Amino acid sequence: MHALVIGATGATGKDLVEQLMKDDSFKKVDVFVRRPLDIQHNKLTIQVIDFDQPDEWRDLVIGDVLFSCLGTTIKAAGNKEAQWKVDYGYQYEFAKAAKENGIERYVLVSAEFASPKARSFYSKMKGELEEAVKELGFSRLSIIKPPILMRKDSDRNFEVLGLKIIQLVNKAGLLRSQQPLPTEVLAQAMINSAKQTTSTNEVLIGKAIRNRAEFNE
Repeated sequence: MHALVIGATGATGKDLVEQLMKDDSFKKVDVFVRRPLDIQHNKLTIQVIDFDQPDEWRDLVIGDVLFSCLGTTIKAAGNKEAQWKVDYGYQYEFAKAAKENGIERYVLVSAEFASPKARSFYSKMKGELEEAVKELGFSRLSIIKPPILMRKDSDRNFEVLGLKIIQLVNKAGLLRSQQPLPTEVLAQAMINSAKQTTSTNEVLIGKAIRNRAEFNE
């Protein structure tokens, strides 16, 4: 397959690209980024683009599957409007371009409590994106809603604190369904989801994500 990736510079995206390059099921991997990457591989094509100019990159969105793990924080973006543009706007525009260009497989990393009816800005934004991409009509759409992630060298203070709390609670035998998920496991679940042959819309949460990472079928 020919894979396309947005969000390749994040923790999950880095693991995803690394695993795709090792996976013989994928003959080509295109990553779309704002700045050049210091990485080379015979499968890899790096497309440096301006996400705000879709007319300049839309025709490059050609392949078999689009992996979307793009995201930012309010702290990094500066405000809610800027975060919305990245987490919702950029991802939706890429998904739309993919569908228009004949890509029928789309794997989206969302959030565990995403819902268009959620009270929190982040969960509502992610939930509205889920609903929007469903309407695009992909033959196979996988929405993966991980719990708190174990990112290598995370600089997200709230995430680091939350991870420590969840780990302590888990040690006490509580909230086993909320066990933190390593980004490399999430990446493998994304890849295995893209390999599925059935035409469907699926949502993976909790244990189902780990199961998908372990099994292709």
